[in-house]
Amino acid sequence: MANIRQLDKRRKSVRNIRKITRTMELIATARFKKAMDRAAAATDYTKRITQIVQDLASSGASVSHPLLVAHESVKAVDILVLTANRGLCGGYNGSVVRVAAQRRNEIQQQADAGQTSVSGKRGIAAMRFAGVPIEKTYTQFDDQPSFDEVAKIADDLIYRYISGQVDRVDVAYTKFISSSKQTPVVETLLPFAGLDVSAPATESTDASASKVRDDYEFLPDASAILQEVVPASFRARLFKCFLDAAVSEQIARMVAMKSATENAGDIIKSLSRTYNRARQSKITQEIMEIIGGVEALG
Repeated sequence: MANIRQLDKRRKSVRNIRKITRTMELIATARFKKAMDRAAAATDYTKRITQIVQDLASSGASVSHPLLVAHESVKAVDILVLTANRGLCGGYNGSVVRVAAQRRNEIQQQADAGQTSVSGKRGIAAMRFAGVPIEKTYTQFDDQPSFDEVAKIADDLIYRYISGQVDRVDVAYTKFISSSKQTPVVETLLPFAGLDVSAPATESTDASASKVRDDYEFLPDASAILQEVVPASFRARLFKCFLDAAVSEQIARMVAMKSATENAGDIIKSLSRTYNRARQSKITQEIMEIIGGVEALG
């Protein structure tokens, strides 16, 4: 029969762990709400500024920007991996690292791997363990990433793309779709995806799409405006990736800690049953010994 003291000690230990996981679940829930509000606000801004770039492209003016033009051949590809600084969030970090490693293998079959940058201590450790060379690391981002810090990374990627050092920029992160669905993805941010500005708008078969926007008056000219708007749009899109990663991390931690709390409760119930059986068995044994002693004296 199991030792009663050991069972009681283990039960107390699991109860303490349950208190910790419950507290972490509540903290993750509070951080998730704040992070989701920021991500929702950034989503509206990103959509609007992207729409402005599309409107400028369809305004009838001959405008162009290096970030909108795909290079003739893809010889080098940069990849940025967004993970967390902390664990205890289920498979959040592992899933991002897997999709990033898979994309990097695909890149190596077609072009040079380019520069690999990783944000988050967990991703840095995992990539180094896998033997992947990392050129740049970032550990200053948490559940509330700063736009100024993200803008520095964006400007560096813009410079590398415009100068021809790299022909494509991919970002691996966990995309926030809803509070019940987050998906690890690898998206191509440069050149701009979803902005078909090279084809004339009048070639579209749709009547509304073929209509040239004539309700814009440019001051200064459209090209000068595009020089400011396109980099700003890229910074906003990269910032949105960081915000999505932050929200998804908190959701993953919230779910993991909730599951851990429930599992701890189940273990406590099982240990309590075993403890009660052992205690009952010991009491019964002591009663039998007393009865046996009384009979021996009689």
